[in-house]
Amino acid sequence: MRWTVHGERPVYDSEWMRLVLVDVEIPGGDRFDHHVVRYPQHASGTIVHEDRGVLLIWRHRFITDTWGWEIPAGRIEAGETPEQAAVRETLEETGWRPGSLTRLGTYAPSNGTTDQVFHIFTAAGANYLGDPTDPGESETIAWVAVDDVRRMIAEGEIYDGLSLTGLLWALAFSAI
Repeated sequence: MRWTVHGERPVYDSEWMRLVLVDVEIPGGDRFDHHVVRYPQHASGTIVHEDRGVLLIWRHRFITDTWGWEIPAGRIEAGETPEQAAVRETLEETGWRPGSLTRLGTYAPSNGTTDQVFHIFTAAGANYLGDPTDPGESETIAWVAVDDVRRMIAEGEIYDGLSLTGLLWALAFSAI
């Protein structure tokens, strides 16, 4: 059944996100305001792999006050394709420029409350170009063996949904 949308009104707005109340009606049911977080740009991430393993970053997330290993990722800037953003973000965060990209998948991580979309790519290899240009993104950059990635997922060292989804897809579909 499709809900009817009668309109929406902003509650908060910034360059990063917008919180709105959407006036919705359930078929044969109630009409009410539903909170929705809108994102002006989607995000893109890259799983870079080669013989030495998977390129990951170790970082702190203040929102959840957690440390964890993540794939390089970030928002898609105006005028960029998801592929261009995946390459740019990987280079900015790690100093490694991924090779040719292959689309692994696209998904909405929380489609009950947000319109955010993530695009995930794999790259079989990368060239080191120098230090990251965005050093505030990570504490450590490392090539991690695929068997260690499996263990880290099982032990909760890889915690965020973007990285988990991408890495689990890559493992399931033999992309790494």
